[in-house]
Amino acid sequence: MKIIECRDISKMYFRQKALEQLTFSIEENKITGLIGRNGAGKTTLLKLISGFIKPTAGEIKVFSEQPFNNLFVSANSILVDDSMSFPAALNLGDIMDAAAAFYSNWHQPLAEGLLDYFSLEKYKYHNRLSKGQTSTFNMIIGLASRCPLTLFDEPTIGMDAAVRKDFYRALLKDYLAFPRTIVLSSHHLEEIEHLLEDVLLIKNGQCLLHLPIYDVKEMMISVEGKLAIADQVLQEKEIIYEQSIGTNHVHRVLLREEASVEELQGAERMGLKIRPVNASDACVYLTDKGKGVIDDVFNKN
Repeated sequence: MKIIECRDISKMYFRQKALEQLTFSIEENKITGLIGRNGAGKTTLLKLISGFIKPTAGEIKVFSEQPFNNLFVSANSILVDDSMSFPAALNLGDIMDAAAAFYSNWHQPLAEGLLDYFSLEKYKYHNRLSKGQTSTFNMIIGLASRCPLTLFDEPTIGMDAAVRKDFYRALLKDYLAFPRTIVLSSHHLEEIEHLLEDVLLIKNGQCLLHLPIYDVKEMMISVEGKLAIADQVLQEKEIIYEQSIGTNHVHRVLLREEASVEELQGAERMGLKIRPVNASDACVYLTDKGKGVIDDVFNKN
């Protein structure tokens, strides 16, 4: 069953295009990573899916319904981000009670267990928490709600490394106990790739790829060695990324399909180092701005 269906979605803000003809669908009970650089359109897309805003063009359906201003979608989905706001008069315990009354799958033991584990007292107020504590409490609401569609937009902002690690483990354990559709937005794929089944990669508001995480891991290879040998072996190959190493060495990245096994084995015999490219680096290369590398800034001066 398709939980999210987007067809040629576009969104404009004051003549600035945030999304452009985005088309994809997400099946139920999967964890999908929404990956892209800052400004790629991830937050806009999640707000469209959750029904906070309407698309400028195209069609979007969530649970086979238009999500904007839709009570059914609101009751069965939650968007967790750093801009979540709650009534200032309610303390954390009151907020959890209100969430329990609204979300039919709310799991109170999980909420209280996580609150205690992360040392958050019920009597405290949301607007008086530190940045890291705010993100942690928002995460608790997102997990304990157990919504059929749970959207996390850069949920670990402000968390230290240990808390981020605990959050990812808690998310995975609760997903296994209570499967649902989860979309996890991040520009740090290396931190979340062990959680993901699919990757949706967007750049400049457009979909670059939507693939199983395994396929992304197997997509590219890197070739490193002497420039003359690399030029000889990789002639007529499409290079995704290139970086000079010293005066006569080079590091190049290409799609795995560009070279056969025999060609790669021959390249290794000639002294080139052939390595797989991890999923995080593959996404970085695909979303490269086309302005070279940071070293180029200093080489011009």
